[in-house]
Parts: sequence; structure tokens; C-alpha cells
Amino acid sequence: MSNHQRTPEEIQQELHRELGQILHPEGLKADTAKIDWQRYRKVRGFFARAFLHVIWWDIILNRPGLNWLRTPPLPRWQEIAHRYRVLAVEMGGVLIKLGQFLSIRVDILPSEVTRELAGLQDEVPPEQLEAVIAQIEADFSRPLAEIFTWFSPQPVGAASLAQVHLARLPSGEEVVVKALRPGIDVLVETDLSAIALAIRWLKFYKRISKRVDLDWLAEEFTTVTRNELDLKAEGQNAERFAQDFATDPQVYIPKVYWDYCAARTLTLENVGHIKIGDLAAIEAAGISRSQVAKKFYSIYMRQIFVTNFVHADPHPGNVFVKPLPHPNDEAGTRFGPNDSAPYQPDRPFQIVFVDFGMVAVIPERLRAALREYAIGVGTRDAHKMVQAYANAGVLLPGADLKRLEEIHEAMFERFWGVRMGKMRDVALNEARYFVREYRDVIYEAPFQFQVDMLFVVRAVGILSGMATNLDPEFDPWAETIPFAEQLAKEELQQNWRGWLQEIASLGQLALKLPAELDRVLIQAQRGNLVVQTSLAPDARKTFQRLEQAVHRLTWVVVAASLLIAGVNWQTSNSGDNMGYWFMILALLAFLWGMFKRG
Repeated sequence: MSNHQRTPEEIQQELHRELGQILHPEGLKADTAKIDWQRYRKVRGFFARAFLHVIWWDIILNRPGLNWLRTPPLPRWQEIAHRYRVLAVEMGGVLIKLGQFLSIRVDILPSEVTRELAGLQDEVPPEQLEAVIAQIEADFSRPLAEIFTWFSPQPVGAASLAQVHLARLPSGEEVVVKALRPGIDVLVETDLSAIALAIRWLKFYKRISKRVDLDWLAEEFTTVTRNELDLKAEGQNAERFAQDFATDPQVYIPKVYWDYCAARTLTLENVGHIKIGDLAAIEAAGISRSQVAKKFYSIYMRQIFVTNFVHADPHPGNVFVKPLPHPNDEAGTRFGPNDSAPYQPDRPFQIVFVDFGMVAVIPERLRAALREYAIGVGTRDAHKMVQAYANAGVLLPGADLKRLEEIHEAMFERFWGVRMGKMRDVALNEARYFVREYRDVIYEAPFQFQVDMLFVVRAVGILSGMATNLDPEFDPWAETIPFAEQLAKEELQQNWRGWLQEIASLGQLALKLPAELDRVLIQAQRGNLVVQTSLAPDARKTFQRLEQAVHRLTWVVVAASLLIAGVNWQTSNSGDNMGYWFMILALLAFLWGMFKRG
């Protein structure tokens, strides 16, 4: 036995490790020594209350016979959004990132909910200047005055993980300095632990757990979020984006000043112009909002389907619109950061991206399927879209491909040409039709989520909301067609040998067809022809629902029998509690029959 006397710090660390094993039984890999337990309990408590809210109001009371007890969902979720906003503003960290994502989803979330979260874009309180300066000086191991000739005491942006200050280099160039918030690593680890716990709770909901690898989801979310704290990687991401769009004059990426970067400090060219969400300023410069929406959309189409490297955090604070000189401007006019441009109709512009901490790389195994999907959308080919799902591995085993094609054809018929601003209203109006005609597909939801596409899906969601905000009349279908045609042309050029082989195979099959047809006819004449049949999808679903109804009826009968037995026992044996146990068993049998699937 060791004679070493453990210090209080060692005892505390051991307790943290033991508690971490309890709270993270599935290997979250969180550094428990870097967790603020008081903050953890507070965030965990919010998620727990939200889960209980859903279980009670949207699952238990959503059963037949109990619906009349439910209150309208919109006020309830508005109140939850309000409480989340208050919590996120108070605590910052990763909670702000999640709120920013939800606040921009004006295309699918009610405006009452998104308005509650919208303030998270600008309400993040800045850190104390002294703490930021002390961290920068520790980063470079020298006084701030020896690094920058001027450093603005007021931040120009205070994000959830870092804040940005204007500064001037000894060479005279004006730059922006991004510094991580002091102590942010503890906040991030704490929030990730609470979010991972919430993700694990989702395992109890089988309709989600069978479609999503939740352990992988927690790991992916944790890895990408931690990468946001690596400012060197962020600078390298910016340079890769600059290379990807080097030939596009309408896209601009800031220069990285590597000599003035350190572990927690990143120095970039100052490119602050009109925020993409400032609609009034865009119009005041004469820039077409619809053209900005189209360009923004095309940039993301290129990122997802061509470069396969996606800026996954394009919220309004990370994207600017830079006005360019107009032919009617004075000769030599140039617009620097924060310079306002006088109104000129159809003023040219550039879209400027900043903050490359959150990026997503499209995995190799999904690239071909994504291109096939884009071509299917642009050419209104439902078969190609469903085939892309299958090739990407996003369908559950046994998914009815024919029914999926039918529902996609119906979606093309009813949604094609609908502008972004009216998409949500049209979707609500069409919901009754789709529930009536495709109840089996909607109920089964035959998709499984690809976790390594998590942040791509997030970016697409934000893109959808921002495009709606810029131009409610934006038509994504019309903008997708030329892109899809270009992808199809490139695919044909690259795979022409494969197409020739396919044509040759079809030719061989056509030559064999008469002989095969003759063989079938001979078997039919001899009475040896066997035909295999199976239930149609609709009939199969009907039988499954009937089987579930019989199953539930059986348990109701059992519960009623136990209840009657309990009442009779209790009335005839007043001094015995056995009747109460029969009644409890009756209740358990009833609940088991109502809520157990299959």
C-alpha cells in the first residue's frame, strides 16, 4: 500500500472521474477536469424539462381519447424558445450556436418561435477587455503594444466562442483580431457533455434511435465543435476556400496574416461590409436582393456538389455583401470596410465569408449520390432521387422504393415552382393531402440519418432561411435546373465509356429476349409456369395496422379482466390489499398495450 497522502485536489479529480463514468457511461471522452458542474446541472435540467414536456404533451396526450387534454402547441413551444434564449444569453458557449441555427429556420419554424431566438445573433455580452488582452499577450509572450500599433478597446463582434477587435499592424494595414474567450474550453466541454447526455436520452425513442447512430452523432458534434477552438485550422480552412473560389470574382475570402497568429489568436484582413441580413443597407446601395439570394444559393451548390468543402456556419454575422464600383461612380472609387456606397441601380457586389471554424467535408462515399440527387431534382426525376437515397445508404432495409418514387412525384407536382417565401404555407396546406395519400410512408419514415452529413444539413437549413429573408420570391427550382444540367453534362463526359458499356449490355439483352420469351411460353403450355405474388404495399400496411389494433385490444381485455377481479376481490375481502394489486396490474397492462409497438 502506498504511503502517499492524497491532496484535496487529487481527491477532487478522482471524484470527477468517478462522476464522469456515471454521467458518461458510453464514452463521451469529455475531460471531466474541465467541466463546470454547476453549469452542467443547469443545462441538463433545461433539456430534461424539455424532454418531459414532449413526452407528456406530444406523446402521451397525443393518443386517441386523450387529445382533448392537450393545449395548443404553438404557445407552449414559444415559451420553451423564450426560456432557451434567456438561458443561452446568460450562459453563452455552444448554446448560442444551437440557438443561432434555430433562429434562422424561418422556412420551417413558426415566426413566433424564431423571433424569440433571433436576439441570440447580437445579444452575446463581450468579455472584459483586460482578460482578452492578457490572453493575447500570453499567446505571443510579449506586450500587446509590440504586436499591434493600435488595438480597439471595443469589439466589433462578440460571438459565442470568440470575439473580434479591430487592430493595426506595424505595416499600417487594418486587420481584425479574433481571440477566443478566456475559459471557453471549460464552457465548451460542459455544454458538449450536457448535449451528449440529451442525445443519449433520445435512444429511448425508437423511431429516432433506429434511424440515427446516436453515439456517432454525439462524437461527430463533439469533434466539429471542438475544432472551432483550433484557430490555426480555421486559417487553413479560409485559405482552402480562397483556392476553391479563386476563379469566381463575386466571392471574396479574407487574407490570413500568419505572422500575427497564435494558438488562441487569429489575425485576418478586415473585410467588414454590409451584413447579409441588413436588407435596408443592401437596397440603399442599389444591390439587388434577389441577385444576392441567387448568388448565395449557387455558392452553396458549388460547395456541396463540386468542391465538397462546406462553410457550415453561414449565419448573418458571418456573411457580408461588399458593394463594388459602378460605372456611374466617380473614377477610382473604391469601398473599404464600413464605407457606405451611394445608390446606383444594379450595383455589382461580392459575397464575403468570414469565420471558417465550422466546416464540413463531404465524405467520398456520398459525393456521387449527392450529384445524382441534384440531377434528379433539376430534371424532376423521382426515380433518380430515390436511387440516390439508396446509393447513399440513407434508406432503412425494406424501404418501399416504388412508394417513395410516388411521393416524390407528388411533391414535384404540388411544390414545383413554389417560391421560398410561400413554401411553409403551401406545405401546411398540402399536409392533409400527403397524410391521406401517403400515410404509410410518412408513418414509417424509411430514412436513416447520415451523421457525417450533420453540419451540411445544418448549413442547408440556414441557407434556406437566409434566402427566404433576402427574397421571398426566390425560386430554388429554377436556380437548380441549370446547375443540374451542368452536372449531368459533366457526368456524361466523364462516364461516356460506362454509358457505352450499358448500351452494349442492353443490346445483348435484346438479342436474348426472343429465346427467353419462347422458353416462358413453352413452360406455360406444359403447365409448369409458377407465379410468385406478394401483398401490395398498401395492403401490407393495412394488415400491420390491423395486427397492432388486435394486439392492443387483447391487452385492453386483459386489463379489464384484472380490474374487475380487483374490484370484486376488494369488495369481498375488505381487510386484504390484494384487490389493489390487481388494479395496479390492470393499469400496467393497459399502458403496456397502448404504448408498446408491434
